[in-house]
Amino acid sequence: MSSSLKATLNGWHLWGLAVGLVISGEYFGWSYGWDKAGTLGFLVTSILIAIMYTTFIFSFTELTTSIPHAGGPFAYARRAFGSKMAYVAGFATLVEFVFAPPAIAMAIGAYLNVQFPGVDPKMFAMGAYVVFVALNIIGVRIAATFELFVTILAIFELLVFMGVVSPGFSMSNFVANGWAGQNDFSMAAIPGMVAAIPFAIWFFLAIEGVAMAAEEAEDPKRTIPKAYIGGILTLLVLAIGVMIFAGGAGDWKALSNINDPLPQAMKMIVGEHSGWLHMLVWIGLFGLIASFHGIILGYSRQIFALSRAGYMPKYFGEVNNKFKTPHRAIIAGSVVGVAAIMGDSFQFAGQTLTANLITMAVFGAIVMYIVSMMSLFALRKNEPNLERPFAAVAYPLFPAIALGLAVISLVTMIYYNQQLTMVFFGLMALGYIYFSMTQHHRDASADNKVAA
Repeated sequence: MSSSLKATLNGWHLWGLAVGLVISGEYFGWSYGWDKAGTLGFLVTSILIAIMYTTFIFSFTELTTSIPHAGGPFAYARRAFGSKMAYVAGFATLVEFVFAPPAIAMAIGAYLNVQFPGVDPKMFAMGAYVVFVALNIIGVRIAATFELFVTILAIFELLVFMGVVSPGFSMSNFVANGWAGQNDFSMAAIPGMVAAIPFAIWFFLAIEGVAMAAEEAEDPKRTIPKAYIGGILTLLVLAIGVMIFAGGAGDWKALSNINDPLPQAMKMIVGEHSGWLHMLVWIGLFGLIASFHGIILGYSRQIFALSRAGYMPKYFGEVNNKFKTPHRAIIAGSVVGVAAIMGDSFQFAGQTLTANLITMAVFGAIVMYIVSMMSLFALRKNEPNLERPFAAVAYPLFPAIALGLAVISLVTMIYYNQQLTMVFFGLMALGYIYFSMTQHHRDASADNKVAA
């Protein structure tokens, strides 16, 4: 066993990963935001979150190209603040990338259940883990090539969806009761708009996962900026388009609390027996698969990097000699995901399991975004001579906007999700106990010596 990864990914692979990591967020998850805020309220929330992500990516790319490391945010925080803040960033990133896949797997099950209503969606969800864990173990270039292929198909399918529903599109459908159930905006709509923040974040969640492929990228200082910028622009267009066309297809309330809003929106226009609908279900699966597959790559590199640096058991920080992939880390994350799927009937804090998984993943993401932007400011101050192949755009304005919106998002999420907040920070405290007892592992890690 070794503890180094092989650089084999080109710019197209990275762009496919940037879009593919996120694109399932255009297929499901976001419609839960309509349940909180209505269509117009959620549109406003989504635009603010889009601003946060755009400014974040144009800032975060500086860190990714300056410190190309499989640990991503954990590595940046370690360099900027030391091991304790690195733990916080690593834990948050791990929660984001481990909790998101089972939510996506359940959506895969829901989509397939449309075609095979006699089969339990959980079986499809667990089957997805088996298939894509195996594919990720076989090799990163094979996995990334597959990711690029399914991402392109997923983009094509979203464009087909917009085209097919457009003849029946009505803006009056989209705006009806669009302010949290009311036709006119009032202050009463604001709590719902704020509560919908996690589901707007789901539109863009995990694009930062490209950072975790940095050690496997060819010429990361050149290819990663192109992947990030091309990726965020692609996703902005798709997110707004999908949301508006789905909301204008009919009664948007019927789509606001389900895992398969696009097939159901198309059914309103073409009927349940249309070939277009069946095509959407089959090709639409590629959007879910692209994110599911890509996030497995992301969580495995995070587990691998944390283990290699002594923040998790060393056992998970090894690379398979034959395939050059962190097979143990890939399998470890899948165990958590399958356990979550098996508990799908569990309700917590008045939400479905899928909604809770999305919210937990978003908690992790927001904490990580805050630590990353703090790391950017700290490194600019403490290491002014650090090589920066891609300097943050409009520094310090863009990173300040990203940091400010992320802090606002975290505060509002804590307010509206107090029980899940206790779970998130409770898990962080438990992890910190392990962290505090294993300093000798970090002292012995060559990865920490290189970082120093």
